[in-house]
Amino acid sequence: LNYPLDYLCVDKYQSIPLMDNVLIIDDENELRGLLKKLLQLEGYKITEASDAKDGISKFEKEEFDVVITDVRLPDVSGLDLVVRFKEMNSLCEVIVLTAYGTIEDGVEAIKRGAFDYITKGDEDNRIVPIVNRALEKSRLSKKVALLEEKVGEKYGFENIIGNSTILKEAVDNARKVAVTDTPVLLLGETGTGKELFAHAIHYASGRGDKPFVVVNCSAIPKDLLESEMFGYKAGAFTGAVKNKKGLWEEADSGTLFLDEIGEMDLSLQAKILRAVETNSFTKTGDTKPISVNVRIIAATNKNLEKEIESNNFRADLYYRISVIKIELPSLRSRKEDVPLLAESFIKFFAKKMNKKIYKIEREFMKRLENYKFPGNIRELKNLMERAVILSENGIICESLLPRESFSESRGSENKSVTLEDVEKDHILKILQNVKGNKTKAAEILGIGLTTLYRKLQSYGIE
Repeated sequence: LNYPLDYLCVDKYQSIPLMDNVLIIDDENELRGLLKKLLQLEGYKITEASDAKDGISKFEKEEFDVVITDVRLPDVSGLDLVVRFKEMNSLCEVIVLTAYGTIEDGVEAIKRGAFDYITKGDEDNRIVPIVNRALEKSRLSKKVALLEEKVGEKYGFENIIGNSTILKEAVDNARKVAVTDTPVLLLGETGTGKELFAHAIHYASGRGDKPFVVVNCSAIPKDLLESEMFGYKAGAFTGAVKNKKGLWEEADSGTLFLDEIGEMDLSLQAKILRAVETNSFTKTGDTKPISVNVRIIAATNKNLEKEIESNNFRADLYYRISVIKIELPSLRSRKEDVPLLAESFIKFFAKKMNKKIYKIEREFMKRLENYKFPGNIRELKNLMERAVILSENGIICESLLPRESFSESRGSENKSVTLEDVEKDHILKILQNVKGNKTKAAEILGIGLTTLYRKLQSYGIE
């Protein structure tokens, strides 16, 4: 049997209809009709209601972008309606109309959440521009909400793929701790998905709409890490010409993800510990502490307990960041998840490259299931990208796997597959297809001829 693949993926966010739907609530039939005609000329869909009860009923059944309500209705005050409608749909904007406008009423309407406040008769020429601005704000709010929802879905726990017991246990623990502000330490080999888990914890928490700031402790030189973390005052050192906000401050109200914390220099760990314990820090060159509200998630592929024994990591910092420890399993320890992950990556890259993949051959998947994956999920992802790039006729077959890693005779010497390996294999295959014509190959690859010669030289090919 072959593995069928439905490569089609519909993105519900690609097209978002804007309704421009306005509800008018006023007990004066003549004025309500006039407003309706005026706004219909602007192309808006108008719904009418003569009192608050009717308006609330229609609001519950239909989505409105803007509500225009009289402040004096037969049954309920329009000011009370503002609060009611904003509670029911915070993205809807409410405009209040009155025949007896006072500054006090206007201030009260705005306090309760109204977009604006208009006096009937005196400010009729303002109605259309105000409705236009209210609609623009409503549209923008909806787009922002949809983008936040999309980000949350992208990084949610549902995107952690796998049915193995060991993975489900890690996900369950992460879900439980997500709703708290407790520090979390993610442990696991390189490529096991620690950053994906950190994202999922953040977006499932009460801080999900706040900043998620990543600090790769191994990528920033140790002499720069402190100023990157905490910022500095102008004049603190040569080149500090203006105040700089540190990443800790950028993460205020959100989550700070300290990736590869095991690589952090010992001299900086004391300051990190104090910041974690007190939620405050002092910028380089400053004397005044800054208070922040930051949730800490840390990750490492090192055994921090052994690092403590070797005096490479502070025990007090370790105990502070590891209130909850979550061990992420290696891919070789959850072989049953390999087909699910492989198919997911193939779908992703097929869509990204606009290629149609119709099936995955059984032997291809069998080879993957028997592979040890020293590079874990990251290596599998690279392999699937390579397979989609090199695939022909919409079929993912065994021959698309690199021989140097999947050769029967060298099974014990498996290596991680890098994007450089994929690029090299692809270039050589194109050259073979065009019978060594470098000019033609460069055109197909979309690179300059000089670039192609340089790459071939680096491969030892003239």
